[in-house]
Amino acid sequence: MLLPNRTFLATWSLCALAASASAQGPTASPGIYSCTDSRGRTLTADRPIADCADREQREFGPSGTVRRTLEPTYTPREQAEREERARQAAMQASRLNEERRRERALLMRYPNPTAHERERSEAMLQIDAVIDAARKRLGELGKERQGIDDEMEFYKKDPSKAPPSLRRKLDDSEQSVAVQNRFIAAQEDEKKRVNARFDEERARLKPLWSANAAGGAGR
Repeated sequence: MLLPNRTFLATWSLCALAASASAQGPTASPGIYSCTDSRGRTLTADRPIADCADREQREFGPSGTVRRTLEPTYTPREQAEREERARQAAMQASRLNEERRRERALLMRYPNPTAHERERSEAMLQIDAVIDAARKRLGELGKERQGIDDEMEFYKKDPSKAPPSLRRKLDDSEQSVAVQNRFIAAQEDEKKRVNARFDEERARLKPLWSANAAGGAGR
């Protein structure tokens, strides 16, 4: 039953007597349960309090010490909601930990802006070298095409009369040029992607570099 606060001390006295009696027999000493309900009232009772089923309750022994804490009881829906919140919190914590790990790895790789810009330049040089090789190949194909065009001059009035082998050479040349042009376009797109990645990294690294510099200055 619920006990008014003014009878709380009296209740302790009863518990103390019960505890004394229990020393002479196997009966366990009773406890007093206490909690604060949803309206801010402090309730006490000699059994778990139904009005506080949704919140924590404490059981006190005869000496006034907390014997145990009763966790709230939840409906299946409430329990599912609690578990979902816990899952979301765990996922968020995992994402934050992963983000911190990536930041540490990024800072180890690029300890300062100079190191980061140097690697960007090296990446751009590698892509430019590939593009230059493709353009060189386009030049070679251009010379080959000139020879094919010279041969096709004999069939200028009616290209359909050109030998099949010559027409194949012309088709192969056009396809090769198209392939090289697509490859160069793809590499130009790759340059944009690489630059965008380095820009994003630099934005993430700037506060880390500043924090490192401030930490170094403070030592």
